[in-house]
Amino acid sequence: MSWYSFGYFLSQCVAKGFFRLKVHGRENIIEGGPALIASNHQSYVDPPFVGICCKNPIHFLARKSLLDWPILGPIFPKINVVPVDQERADMSALKAVIRLMKEGKRTLVFPEGSRTLDGSLQPAQPGIGLIIHKSRVPVIPVRISGAYEAFPRGSKFPRFRPVTIHIGKPIRFDQREFEGTGRALYQSIAEEVMQAIADLPTTR
Repeated sequence: MSWYSFGYFLSQCVAKGFFRLKVHGRENIIEGGPALIASNHQSYVDPPFVGICCKNPIHFLARKSLLDWPILGPIFPKINVVPVDQERADMSALKAVIRLMKEGKRTLVFPEGSRTLDGSLQPAQPGIGLIIHKSRVPVIPVRISGAYEAFPRGSKFPRFRPVTIHIGKPIRFDQREFEGTGRALYQSIAEEVMQAIADLPTTR
């Protein structure tokens, strides 16, 4: 069993056993070829829980410093965690995701950039718009509900509340939507993705 398979199995056990995870729209996941999985960001549990919604492996981004952790650090690269230089976090992450897209892989990204402080959706950052503009890959919107209540930012221990994930139909951008360049265009694309996430249900 690979490290990814072991992590997948462990995440499934934790998600279902402690957080009663429910997933809706799993059929909308693109299992082959490059794609961006774009999700709101509520908690530390978001990456592994979204990961187990997919049958085939996906990639995740994480701070490079996590690889220095005593036990888990050496394992992270084996479960498709791509280190990002925190000193140049924005450009490092963007280049890493674009490279993965060109290699035909799928990557989880958080358009908001960081975990929510109060459980509500945050404004989209232009970075995901740049990635989409450069890679031209389909985007799968995902909305997580309950993860903030289960393990909010600043909390040291989880509360084991129910978590639900809704997966929307892939967004395939029309070529006309890529006309132009610059931050305004990237922001517009990012906001369209964020709106697709916002439109997904939050029912559990």
